[in-house]
Amino acid sequence: EMRRLPEELRNMPPMMLQPLLLDQMITQKAIVAAARAQGLDRDAEVQARIRRSEEETLQQALLLREVQPLLTEEALRARHRAETTARPPEEEIRASHILVASEADARAVITELRRPGADFAEVARRRSTDPGARNGGDLGFFKRGDMIPEFEQAAFAMRPGEISTAPVRTQFGWHVIRLEERRAVAPPSYEESREALRQQAFEEGVNAAVERIRAAARVERLDGGAAPRPPSLLDGAAPPPAQRR
Repeated sequence: EMRRLPEELRNMPPMMLQPLLLDQMITQKAIVAAARAQGLDRDAEVQARIRRSEEETLQQALLLREVQPLLTEEALRARHRAETTARPPEEEIRASHILVASEADARAVITELRRPGADFAEVARRRSTDPGARNGGDLGFFKRGDMIPEFEQAAFAMRPGEISTAPVRTQFGWHVIRLEERRAVAPPSYEESREALRQQAFEEGVNAAVERIRAAARVERLDGGAAPRPPSLLDGAAPPPAQRR
C-alpha cells in the first residue's frame, strides 16, 4: 500500500515506482529462498521468533477488528457531540497589567490610576517593567490554567473595566491589573478534535477489548498466585490511518 512506502517514494510516477517495487520484491523473495536452502527455517531460535511474530500479528489483527467500529466517522462525530454537550462552556478573559518591583510602587500606581482622566495604557508604558509595557500592558486573551495561579485568581474575579484595588504579588513582582473583557470560548470543532478523538477511542477500545478477553479466558498459575497483568499493548501504539471518504 502507498502509505507504507517511504515518504520520498509516495509521489513518484507509477512508471518509475513499479520497477523499484518489483525489484525489491524479487530481492526479498531471493533472500527468503536462500535462508530456507540453508535450513534457517528449521533453526530453533528462528522458529521461536516466527512464532512470536505470528502471535503479535494475531493480537494486533484481533484488537484492530475490535476497535474498528469505534473509529468510523459516524462514531467519532457522535463522540464529539457527546463530549461537547457534557463539557461546561469555557471562559477566557483579556487583561492588562502594570508590573513593578515593590508593593509601595504598585500602590502608587493604583493611586495614580484613580485620578480623573488617568490612562492605564499610558501609565503602563511609563511605569511597567514588563516587556509588554510598550503595548500598554495588554496580555491578550487567556483561559484558566494559562497564567500563574496568583495572577489568574485575581484577574478572573474581576469585572470588565475594573482595576485591582490591591496589588497582586507573584514571583515576577507586584501587579496592578485591569480586566478588559470576558467571553465564552467556542468548543473545538470536530475537524480540530478529530485526531485526538481517534486516539482516545482507539486506546479506550483496546483497553476494553483486552479486559473483556482476559475476563473470558481461564488463566491459571502453577504457583497459585494471581496472573500478572501483561505489559500495556498500547505502548507506542496508534490507531490505523483514517479512511477518509
